[in-house]
Amino acid sequence: MTRYWPLLLSALALATPAAAQEARPDRTAFRTLYKELVETNTTLSSGSCTLAAERMAARMKAAGFADSQLHLFAAPEHPKDGGLVAVYPGSSKTAKPVLLVAHIDVVEAKREDWERDPFTLIEEDGYFYGRGTLDDKAQAAVWVDTLIRFHQQGYRPKRTVKLALTCGEETNGAFNGVEWLAANRRELIDAGFALNEGGGGDSDGKGKVLGQSVQVGEKTFANFRLETRNPGGHSSVPVRDNAIYQLSRALTKIDEYEFPVEMTDVTRRFFAESGAARGDETGQAMVALAKDNGDRAALATVDKDRFLHGNIRTTCVATLLDGGHAPNALPQRAGANINCRIFPGHSIESIRDELGRVIGDPGVTITQLPPKRPAPPAPLLDPKILGPMEKLVAKYWPGLKVIPSMANGYTDATFLGAVGIPTYGIPGMWGDPDGNGVHGLNERIEAKSLYVGRDYMFDLVKAYADTP
Repeated sequence: MTRYWPLLLSALALATPAAAQEARPDRTAFRTLYKELVETNTTLSSGSCTLAAERMAARMKAAGFADSQLHLFAAPEHPKDGGLVAVYPGSSKTAKPVLLVAHIDVVEAKREDWERDPFTLIEEDGYFYGRGTLDDKAQAAVWVDTLIRFHQQGYRPKRTVKLALTCGEETNGAFNGVEWLAANRRELIDAGFALNEGGGGDSDGKGKVLGQSVQVGEKTFANFRLETRNPGGHSSVPVRDNAIYQLSRALTKIDEYEFPVEMTDVTRRFFAESGAARGDETGQAMVALAKDNGDRAALATVDKDRFLHGNIRTTCVATLLDGGHAPNALPQRAGANINCRIFPGHSIESIRDELGRVIGDPGVTITQLPPKRPAPPAPLLDPKILGPMEKLVAKYWPGLKVIPSMANGYTDATFLGAVGIPTYGIPGMWGDPDGNGVHGLNERIEAKSLYVGRDYMFDLVKAYADTP
């Protein structure tokens, strides 16, 4: 998964963080921790999240954490997909803990494709390069560093602060550490709410922050297998009853179908506030749509933007295709994978049924493929959660607001929400307009983004921990 930068564009005032940018001694230790985490290969094919978790636990133990505060875990059948839960106790017996969560697995990266070794942290022209430098080892390193700094300072919070470093977020269907913890060690991660990836800032690509957002909710992920079957026969005697043609007609209907426009409180606020900040034609249309999602003229303008188009409806798209068994034979079978990103409030089964109605052909089977992810409700726009984010954004980036957004994709917040832990993707670090190579080549993060984001996140956790 995965970070999804909201579209907070040019009309937002440029802002320079108020925090000082000079080199600081405390950043040296953090950079060493960050370097070790990035340089630990945690890809599914050849890496080990377990090793990365062990290395972070060793750092925390060296900083003075007791063994009883550090909980390394790994399922026996997935020995390399382990993780770490750390607990920093608070003084209150009634305040629920806050959970800091970050995935430490990363997307595959081939050395021959990259300009630099993806598993060597390289600092160049004000950026850190390497797989996971942004998604999501930046956040993971900050969380570990935050608890270490708490311990070094002798800080005694009111709330207990928990940390979960987990594997499996980047690969749907792989062993997922958050899902495993929720099902098997719920008491370890029990919390009033969790802070996660998914929010963050946009910049102009030149170091100036344009906006900050908090992710509140996300779509549900589901894959469906469409399949047609036929007795087939010799290709010299073609018939209309052809499995490939039958499938293609079904795919065309899906391609031409638009799911209804919908809005939650979060997306409505995002459209209203982000649109007002933009001030261009698209921004004006966003504001109009927030007031009336039946405004067809506004919708026509908004739908020209791919992100916005997907942010207000369920989307289903063909991603894989197969069919036939020989070049000189009529196909006996054809199939396609349909990937759906389901708007909150709809079950996977209801979308499967809707696809069936759209296709209108009982000869096309529709099968939901495993794994089936939960579809929890979106967290509330809780002032007690959003308030500290807003206050600190105003301190670090004067003049900027925190705009709530909903992700078109998904994160591990899905599994936490399903067991009653509302999860928010926080502001702080920012990205460039080109996406910083996340999930692609030459992933990077601006050094200033990492360091200022670290300071913001430390202050944010402390603000929550100090509040009973």
